Amino acid sequence: MSENKIHFKIITHEKIIFEGYVDEIYLKGTDGEFGVLLDHAPLMSTLDIGVTKIISDNKTDYFATMGGIFQVINNSAVLLSEDVEYGQNIDLAAAKSEKERLEARIGSPEAQQDIKNNEKALAMALARFKAAMNQKN
Repeated sequence: MSENKIHFKIITHEKIIFEGYVDEIYLKGTDGEFGVLLDHAPLMSTLDIGVTKIISDNKTDYFATMGGIFQVINNSAVLLSEDVEYGQNIDLAAAKSEKERLEARIGSPEAQQDIKNNEKALAMALARFKAAMNQKN
């Protein structure tokens, strides 16, 4: 246990994606992006589709987060989500291809009939691409 770190868990309904002690957490909430540092006030927030960034000992990791709930209290934080992918496990070329395919589809007349689902799929593809791209750099 580390007294100068935040204990952080990322959990899906299938497994624990990440568990460890971190210095900083950055997330995309439904009301905007926010960060959490040591001794943050208690907070609970719903999350939007986006990238979660954690920093620990000058090492940065990225996760594509498909929405969920985040809570921090007493330097212990948990992120619960339906689906989370670790940036280093995402195939960057495949993520880029999917993002481009969905961007092209959004502009088509057929896509207008199902715009909400297409926009959600694109947001998920963008999150995967950003997490993979940032992790590779």
